[in-house]
Amino acid sequence: MKKIIIFSLILISGICFAQVENYSQRSELAIKYYQDFLSFKGENGKTRLDIFVQVPYDAVQFVKTGKGFEASYSVSVSIYDETKDKLITEKIWSEKIVAISFELTNSPENFNLGHRSFDLDPGVYYILTSLTDNESRNQYDSENMYKVKSFDSFPNMSDVMLIASKTVVDGNTKLIPNVSRTILSDRDALNTFLEIYADTSRSLIVDYQILDKEEIEISKVTTQVNVKKGTNQVFHNIDSLDLNLGNYYLKVSLRDSAGKNFDYSLKSFVSRWFGVPRTITDLDLAVDQMIYIANPEDISYIEDAPDRLDKAKRFVAYWIKYDSNPSDSYNPVFNEYYTRVAMADANFTTYSLPGWRSDRGMVFIILGPPDNIDRHPFEYYSKPYEIWQYYNLNKSFLFQDNTGFGDYRLSPDTPLYGDLYRFRY
Repeated sequence: MKKIIIFSLILISGICFAQVENYSQRSELAIKYYQDFLSFKGENGKTRLDIFVQVPYDAVQFVKTGKGFEASYSVSVSIYDETKDKLITEKIWSEKIVAISFELTNSPENFNLGHRSFDLDPGVYYILTSLTDNESRNQYDSENMYKVKSFDSFPNMSDVMLIASKTVVDGNTKLIPNVSRTILSDRDALNTFLEIYADTSRSLIVDYQILDKEEIEISKVTTQVNVKKGTNQVFHNIDSLDLNLGNYYLKVSLRDSAGKNFDYSLKSFVSRWFGVPRTITDLDLAVDQMIYIANPEDISYIEDAPDRLDKAKRFVAYWIKYDSNPSDSYNPVFNEYYTRVAMADANFTTYSLPGWRSDRGMVFIILGPPDNIDRHPFEYYSKPYEIWQYYNLNKSFLFQDNTGFGDYRLSPDTPLYGDLYRFRY
């Protein structure tokens, strides 16, 4: 059988959020790393667990060297039993990135991919992954409960890998996995790879179902596969997705022609559209969040679309009018607006309100980060308060926390009104 080789260094995409102290620190919104866990049949009754860790360039700190710019980080993967008490195995490794220009270091499109394999007994495991940026010494952790598959009964199948690209070199197939599981569904196909394990040659049916986030079927494609005894590699591309923005599942099922089900695998992925900011994964929420830039008539027009696909098209069309260069994928106003929304959620969410609906979130989204914040959290004769100053506008805004639970409200003495009450880029 020809080998499957997986690249460990590539360029592709990513974004996610982290809590920030300095509201002007946009880099803190960059995702620190993506990861994916995949079970394949191993040797001697074991399962081979492949763990991929994808780190965007803009998530680590680069330093200038004689070769250009370099960054390095270390990754640890610790696998515990289901109770989290017993350490089963652990691997630690280091990665180095070299970029020839400063522009490459800032792009979220560029990333480094690391990969390690573990031979485990089938069962449920607690997996702790940790990334440490060697330059900044910042550390980022992720905790996961994962069920390692059993391959005792035949036929069965591995987990499904989403593929970013595939090439054949010297007869060997080289895969670049789509670890972020993000698809430009208005342009790209959903490319998949899996293995089917059989104890005899036979014909099998593989069903590929796209499910929405409530696991309701959106579409289904059925293929017939003739397998032989042993390991069978199966590639399949799902074209013409026509999906809305947001979260979906790919369910791949294995059965025979009589309808007997043998195995299945479920993989989550995110549908994006070309030019739409990566922070947007919920269309309905994104439309609600337009209140600080769009007129009520614009929002009603989008909301009154006959179906969700048309709603998404109207949403994107609204933002195109702000794009000075529609030929490329980057709309600066579109991206800036939803970056501020994401930062407002990361910094100003309270027990009662998401950050973008809070008063501080409103001012932040409309005007951007303040030039100065004068904080008074422990005043003896007054409730906690903050004063935000915008020097170029010659304006200050007073926020008071009357409940003592961080629910800062804009004071009537410093209202946001008139020509300021719309998004300023």
